[in-house]
Amino acid sequence: MNQLREDILSGALQPGERLIEEQLTRRFGISRAPLREALRLLDEQGLVEHLPRRGVRVAQLSDRDVDELFGLRDVLEQYAVSLSTPLVEGTHVGELEDALHAMDVAARKGDLREENDAHCRFHIAMVALAGQRQLLLAYRPVIRKLQLYMAANLRREVEHVGDPGDGVRRHRKLLDAVVSQDAPTVLAALASHGARTYIG
Repeated sequence: MNQLREDILSGALQPGERLIEEQLTRRFGISRAPLREALRLLDEQGLVEHLPRRGVRVAQLSDRDVDELFGLRDVLEQYAVSLSTPLVEGTHVGELEDALHAMDVAARKGDLREENDAHCRFHIAMVALAGQRQLLLAYRPVIRKLQLYMAANLRREVEHVGDPGDGVRRHRKLLDAVVSQDAPTVLAALASHGARTYIG
């Protein structure tokens, strides 16, 4: 159900908007069973919410929700950095480099959905360097729920900065800090990479 996910992350479907099963099955030419499975997966990713006796809607995060999620993300990322720095000999940062390259390509094309996905993959790969399965299991739902917010953040960043490469450069600094294997440098890069800059 990539199209439905893209509609949510692109802003074509707004936070709080109800998703009517009948309309979606007609639009996508599918039955209710695969649609419900797709909605279940989107719920796991924090992009939709199931409301008792009221159906499904696009997820809506309050300012407090966003602050709490960013706080959790910060704590989990800082903990991951403390575990992964210095990098274990033989550790590869290829996934970080691949995600950064995908961000760059998407930014140049103006594909905000793909840029947001690559941004998410970058942060998951960074946390994965800690080599802690339970940490990654705790982290993934947090970053996935923040994708909706970050999609809007990317749109406003383009409006305010007018430079599609700005976010890519900030993440390049973060990658360089990880490669430096110096924990204070990584933590400083994390603190300054601007996740909440453009949303009021």
